Amino acid sequence: CALSTRYASRALHRASHPDSHHVSHQRGESFYNPMLQDVVGDLEQLGLGEVSDGALVVWLEGYKSRDGGAQPLLVRKSDGGFMYATTDLAAIRQRVGARDGGAGEGADRVLYVTDSGQSSHFDQVFQVAKRADFLPEGVSLEHVPFGLVQGEDGKKFKTRAGTTVKLKDLLDEAVRIASEDVKSRLEADGQPFDEQAELVARTIGIGAVKYADLSLNRESNYRFSYAKMLALNGNTAPYMLYAYARIKGIERKAKDALEGEGVDVADAELVFEHETEIALAKQLLKLPEVLERLEEELYPNQLCDYLFETSQKFNQFYENCPVIQAETEEVRVSRTALCTATSQLLSLSLGLLGIGVLDKI
Repeated sequence: CALSTRYASRALHRASHPDSHHVSHQRGESFYNPMLQDVVGDLEQLGLGEVSDGALVVWLEGYKSRDGGAQPLLVRKSDGGFMYATTDLAAIRQRVGARDGGAGEGADRVLYVTDSGQSSHFDQVFQVAKRADFLPEGVSLEHVPFGLVQGEDGKKFKTRAGTTVKLKDLLDEAVRIASEDVKSRLEADGQPFDEQAELVARTIGIGAVKYADLSLNRESNYRFSYAKMLALNGNTAPYMLYAYARIKGIERKAKDALEGEGVDVADAELVFEHETEIALAKQLLKLPEVLERLEEELYPNQLCDYLFETSQKFNQFYENCPVIQAETEEVRVSRTALCTATSQLLSLSLGLLGIGVLDKI
């Protein structure tokens, strides 16, 4: 457990947004061992736990075994050993316990993010927890299932040797490919591959892996492809990062020009003259609704789709509405402010997805 925790912590640190802050209370399986006997004892006292062939089970509602009878949830084996379900029930009580005066985390919403193959298991555990009154009023237990990552051949994603792909190796390869691309672009322009270029490559590579995973419906299986996730067009991290840097460049030039004239855009009044300005402004105003839906439904691809659509709206705006060369100062200030609002939205939203941004690429 300790070894797994150390490896996971290193991988998380490598993949983390540079400005992110993690508040993590780690509870390994052994943490719940002292609680298991009490869980089993309470299930027996409530009349839910029954002995069957020497083991203790809870008969499930709505589930049938192969012979057509009630299906059991095994919580203690005939030899006295406990099951994953027993640990999950103990964890539920500990996580929500402080809400009713007991010891625990005091959680009011508990999310279980695992592969979709465990959906039935958690449905059964949640059922027993509710029937045993382990859940105080207003507490929600939710399984958040995700599909499988497949290789480009549609089969299980694995190394050439047939072993499981490690996250560290996956991230390293993405950064390596991104580095080669950045290096070739710099060499074409006669520029060196320096520390800033390394930062750009790392941001693009790691961002690409995250965005590729989050931009698809989490319940669907998907084929892992470095080529697709590192593409500069389409709904990918590289496209979004370059779009952000481009908008920041436009914003900088426009603000420099206005500051040279003694104009501040901080409290600019928006003036819309073209339909694409209105469309972009309306798109930006959708963010609270998108985030509320994301919090409720837990599908990050909704935010990714929104960001890609926002970048498209900005492109349409910029193609039709000159910023620096706008007809009047009032319009220039307004359009510059719209650029600022767009870049801030992209930075905030990509940050929520755990992806850092760079003002220059």
